[in-house]
Amino acid sequence: MKNFSEEKSIILGTRGSALALAQAEMAEHALRGAFPGLEIERKIIKTTGDRRTDIPLSEVARAADLDKGVFTKELEVALHDGEIDIAVHSLKDMPSLLDEEFLIAAVLPRASRKDVLIGKKPGGLAGLRQGARVATSSVRRRRLLEWMRPDLEVVDIRGNVPTRIRKLHESGELEGILLAKAGLCRLGLLRDGLVESDGEMGYAEELDETAFVPAAGQGAVALEIRAGDPDPLIVCEAVNDINTMRIVAAERSFLALLGAGCETPVGVAGEVDNEAKEKEEPGAILLRAVVFEDGEDVPLRGESSGAGDDPEGLAKRLLAAMKNSEPS
Repeated sequence: MKNFSEEKSIILGTRGSALALAQAEMAEHALRGAFPGLEIERKIIKTTGDRRTDIPLSEVARAADLDKGVFTKELEVALHDGEIDIAVHSLKDMPSLLDEEFLIAAVLPRASRKDVLIGKKPGGLAGLRQGARVATSSVRRRRLLEWMRPDLEVVDIRGNVPTRIRKLHESGELEGILLAKAGLCRLGLLRDGLVESDGEMGYAEELDETAFVPAAGQGAVALEIRAGDPDPLIVCEAVNDINTMRIVAAERSFLALLGAGCETPVGVAGEVDNEAKEKEEPGAILLRAVVFEDGEDVPLRGESSGAGDDPEGLAKRLLAAMKNSEPS
């Protein structure tokens, strides 16, 4: 490990939601495990996405005149201004291309990438009655749900995870909401297929990620720093999960090829290619994607396998395969 004095201090920047704070705690625990004497200060920063809960998430960037990063912009400003040394993000909230002055220096070991349907009654997606109202803030989840169950009424919902669950139970019209499994687990809300919050119980179904393809980076926590800043880079490299970094690099490369942001209806998820592993081809990644083109209700779908040390090449092969396929 490069020379680093644990007498130095590091300032972590994070959003203030319960989930963001839980993820900041994860980052701090990992950093202290690598550098027991490291002094860590936490700074909470409110982002545009946190402030603008009065309109759908897909409209926040336009309303705030931001081209990207409604949950990350203010954290990057704090990085730029030297107010913080490391920004802790949900990776799926980050733009696919960063400004040159910033760097994703580490990702923590990834949790589940799956999406979860929380319903007031058991039965999952198949058990929802025809015409049932289901809420999500994600364009990707909305389009996938409308494709799989066109009879449902899909509506917008805003707020942090506990707030959305509370809105489900308080509403006389909502019958389900879609959330990420990782967030539910990190908040300790999901146990044995049940979601308990404020004394109310919901029934959770984990959606098949081969069909309901997750967002790029979903389930991963990223540590962003100023590029070329040596001390934060050293501490981040010590906690970086290499396998997760390789996989999310391929996912984000695919988004970059599409020119896609976090509000584009696209899902892309990578995993270790077990078939290649059995053939003694270590490092191979299987990348799967689903993309809704403008005006199309049926998505393009595809998958491709390739070396994990060539994320751009793998992403290009996947995109080429999808362009040659028919919507399905």
